[in-house]
Amino acid sequence: MQYGQAYRGQFWQATICSVLNKFFDLAPPVLIGVAVDVIVQRQNSLIARFGIVDVRTQFMLLAVLTVVIWIFESAFEYAYARLWRNLAQKVQHNLRLDAYAHLQRLEQAYFEARSTGGLMSILNDDVNQLERFLDFGANEVIQVAVTVLLVGAGFFWIAPSVAWMALLPMPFILWGSVAFQKLLAPRYAEVREKVSQLSGRLSNNLSGIVTIKSFVTEDFELERLRQDSEAYRQSNRRAIALSAAFVPLIRMIILAGFTSLLVYGGLEAIAGRMSVGTYSTLTVMIQRLLWPLTRLGETLDQYQRAMASTNRVMNLLDTPISIHSGRVRLGTIHLPEISQPILAVRGELELRNVSFGYYDRLPVIQDLSLHIPAGKTTAIVGSTGSGKSTLVKLLLRLYDIQSGSIRLDGVELRELKLDDLRRAIGWVNQDVFLFHGTVLENVIYGSPSASLAEAVEAAKLAEAHEFIEDLPQGYDTIVGERGQKLSGGQRQRLAIARAILKNPPILILDEATSAVDNETEAAIQRSLDRITQNRTTIAIAHRLSTIRNADCIYVMEQGQIVEQGKHEALLKQQGIYAGLWQVQLGLR
Repeated sequence: MQYGQAYRGQFWQATICSVLNKFFDLAPPVLIGVAVDVIVQRQNSLIARFGIVDVRTQFMLLAVLTVVIWIFESAFEYAYARLWRNLAQKVQHNLRLDAYAHLQRLEQAYFEARSTGGLMSILNDDVNQLERFLDFGANEVIQVAVTVLLVGAGFFWIAPSVAWMALLPMPFILWGSVAFQKLLAPRYAEVREKVSQLSGRLSNNLSGIVTIKSFVTEDFELERLRQDSEAYRQSNRRAIALSAAFVPLIRMIILAGFTSLLVYGGLEAIAGRMSVGTYSTLTVMIQRLLWPLTRLGETLDQYQRAMASTNRVMNLLDTPISIHSGRVRLGTIHLPEISQPILAVRGELELRNVSFGYYDRLPVIQDLSLHIPAGKTTAIVGSTGSGKSTLVKLLLRLYDIQSGSIRLDGVELRELKLDDLRRAIGWVNQDVFLFHGTVLENVIYGSPSASLAEAVEAAKLAEAHEFIEDLPQGYDTIVGERGQKLSGGQRQRLAIARAILKNPPILILDEATSAVDNETEAAIQRSLDRITQNRTTIAIAHRLSTIRNADCIYVMEQGQIVEQGKHEALLKQQGIYAGLWQVQLGLR
């Protein structure tokens, strides 16, 4: 209800239409009673008391009232159905966008601790469960409540002596509904958890289908999927076993109220203490009152499914954001009383005594300090697990450091607006990700206003234009999910073109030539030599040949800088760098 404050207007419109529809829906039983009264009483009927004595005229009046009531009932049914369904569509649309927007702002650690399929289940299936309830269930709840109030009031007005019989089952029905709701809640929460695990398994397997085929583990994965699907089926079975019992039990309670009124009211009519028309109205109205309550089981089932799903979506929305954007815009340093403008980002980075570790594990980076001058190429090398790629994630603030400071042009990264910081950095990752779409869409990703000519120029600089032209549709060729229709080297060159087009003041090359052959590497290296001129460049590499011309090379080991200098100077030190160089030359 708190989240839905923005939809109050539409909610009340739909509710009013539901109430009015039920009001006119309950009118025909009253007209039936009046019609029976005309047949029995004729000139002494209820209508005759208003001056209409002729029986034919009385029936014509009843016919007109019936037509008017049915028209209004149908009109309000159309109105509430349209309003509730449009409201459901609007809520699910906005809720999905809000949940996704919040998800994008969460730190990288949140995604690493959860499966993609589980998050997809929340954004798709859980949001859709709420939509299904708003489509039909919300109207059912309102109309049942209106029916109880209107029919209960009508009973006490026209036949107070038997009204208690009609309302006697109500406390038991309401108590049973609440009791069933409490019992069903944990069962449907379990159902949502199982479907999340199932979605995670499917998403993971589809992403790794090549690995499954190469290791011939199709039967193994099918068995694991069968176990997850069976767990989902069993959790649903336990929920269904309880929810299915609701309607039969409610029917027994309703039966008691209906038969009591049927017998007692009939005896009252025979004795002359109740008119035949009133008795006819009561027997029809009690069905209108009690029988819709049998649908409470289905509505309750819908509600519990929607509630379990909505809790999962709201839990996502309530997940706190641990990496907050600063207030300082790149290009402007906010001093206490004045703003000192900076014409452009120079790209000078300084790390002072930085320490960081993932979760509760030992620190990956310990008391690290280094200086990356603006407009120069700085290389970082080291063995696997030394902390090189982690350093890049800290510069992008995908994670926040635990101690120390990182400054860009003299400003602490935490003080900068996140969008500005990340726009200033172009990152070519070793694990290239391409979106399902055309080559052109992937090249201009991040620079949507770029022209085709600009994209082509970026592709030429990345040594990608030639192979793109050889593709079936050129720049309009679909690359497939994650770029699976392209080779590793082609994907990497597109990623470089994407970064070039962004034209950032800081360029990070994280193993940018790791997936290419020697010839392609040489071509890419030539292009990198051109685009890194007068640009702050951070090159992380295992192939030392690609960074031998860097202005400064840092050697990392166990999260610390152990050596630094130019290529020739490091070789003379005969330390770790010299050892890595000899290994790559085949001298060791």
